Amino acid sequence: MRSLCYTVLILFITVQAGLASDGNEAQALLKNRLDATIAVLQKKDLDQQKKNEQLVEIVTPMFDFHLMAKLSLGRKYWPGLSEEKKDEFTDLFIKRLRASYLEKISLYTDEKVFFKTPVQNKRKVRIPTEIISNNNRISMIYKMYKSKKDWKIYDVEIEGISIISTYRSQFDQVLSKGTIDELLQKLEKPENK
Repeated sequence: MRSLCYTVLILFITVQAGLASDGNEAQALLKNRLDATIAVLQKKDLDQQKKNEQLVEIVTPMFDFHLMAKLSLGRKYWPGLSEEKKDEFTDLFIKRLRASYLEKISLYTDEKVFFKTPVQNKRKVRIPTEIISNNNRISMIYKMYKSKKDWKIYDVEIEGISIISTYRSQFDQVLSKGTIDELLQKLEKPENK
């Protein structure tokens, strides 16, 4: 009985250590990518188009845009779409997310990013961060999961508001009264500022 208790205890400690290292691994990847992003933004010799190209190269591998597209429509609408409509929606959604990201990141001046302890739940991890800008604190949580190759972001919360939930609410407003084609037309237009 005593050896069984020790075995369970060792297994528990090993699993906890593995989870902690997974969370730290995800955080290290995120920090590395954000540092690279800031380095590009601080380059004085690059015009905005070149910066945007480099930023897309850095950021794209971090996100699971396809999963984000699926989550933004949710179980209510995604399963009913044809493969062609899923692909069309995903392409437009990715363009919208990238454009929104590039627009917001271009506002960077000299903000500082602080990482808090990651919170792991099985194959997912939430990485709380805080951005300090002109004495303002903006809290963000990067939600990541472990893919076959690496950690991927599938949602970001800014001040407690999920990007995916926000898009899902907007898309639901269109689809509850209209069609997927109407939503696709809206996504083709530049986002209102």
